[in-house]
Amino acid sequence: QVQLVESGGGLVQAGGSLRLSCAASGRTFSRYAMGWFRQAPGKEREFVAAIDWSGRSTNYADSVKGRFTISRDNTKNTVYLQMNSLKPEDTAVYYCAANPSTGSLTKRLNVYDFWGQGTQVTVSS
Repeated sequence: QVQLVESGGGLVQAGGSLRLSCAASGRTFSRYAMGWFRQAPGKEREFVAAIDWSGRSTNYADSVKGRFTISRDNTKNTVYLQMNSLKPEDTAVYYCAANPSTGSLTKRLNVYDFWGQGTQVTVSS
């Protein structure tokens, strides 16, 4: 079992930045690829970014490419999402998730076994 806790969400003006963190406990963090997803009101949960176990490979949704950066620190059992140039359409609850396939960068929600409770990000125009 892996427990995930997100933090760092909040209210920010358009063009601003936020850094989300996801702290993991339980089984060995470095055995998991990690992903960030988001869900806006009335919409389905969607892929944002993924990172492999080593941190050397990443994948991004087209909508955030060039603005968001995913990273991880296996010594701290934490994955991050640096969000720059935020837009109102980035407003959503952001979730981190753990994928037992260590090298996977998949966008598919159903292969992620463990999920955090989410953190709200609101971008005002």
